[in-house]
Amino acid sequence: MSVRIRTSAALTVAALAVATVLTAPAAGAAQRAAAPKFLSASQLPPHPTSSWTAGPVTEGFPEALGLCVSTEGIPSYDYRHREFRTDLDTSAVQLTVVAGTAAQAKALAKHYDDLIRTCAERVEKSSPDIEAEGRDYGKLPVEEGARVRGLHTETSGGASDVALLSVGQDDRTVTVVKWGQLGDFGNAPVAAFKKTTSTAVAKLY
Repeated sequence: MSVRIRTSAALTVAALAVATVLTAPAAGAAQRAAAPKFLSASQLPPHPTSSWTAGPVTEGFPEALGLCVSTEGIPSYDYRHREFRTDLDTSAVQLTVVAGTAAQAKALAKHYDDLIRTCAERVEKSSPDIEAEGRDYGKLPVEEGARVRGLHTETSGGASDVALLSVGQDDRTVTVVKWGQLGDFGNAPVAAFKKTTSTAVAKLY
């Protein structure tokens, strides 16, 4: 389903409601739990001409998610991420966050999904020279659930980029996965990315 995102005051209200749920302490025993496992390079959507290289698992929030997902308005969790690259124009990143409870993780996953769902709207609002379109590729029946979405942006100069993003939850842990490259929705490996997302969520614990 293709959706051209438009401004809605309800989004602000919803964001405030989610932020209230997320204000419960995130530090403590939950943060000292066993660290979630990450995707390996071989579990990314296959590239037709180049192999994937996985970087190290790194502390902190990845800048690669900054266009759609941010830490604004939520507690300071212990973020960990891993970046992936090919020799060409394709890259990916995975973020994991361990919340204090499953309820907090559910609220965090919804918050991240809402940010991705409204990303096209926010991109167009902040950058008038960019046209953005979001797509909803549906839910996945893995652990507590996951959802896959797409984002296409095109500048007035003709630069075109496409990304696939997903959010999934397993108990107290949330993961966000992003794949991106030059091109449009026709270049996006949706089926393979859904498999990658299911693998990422299943590997969390």
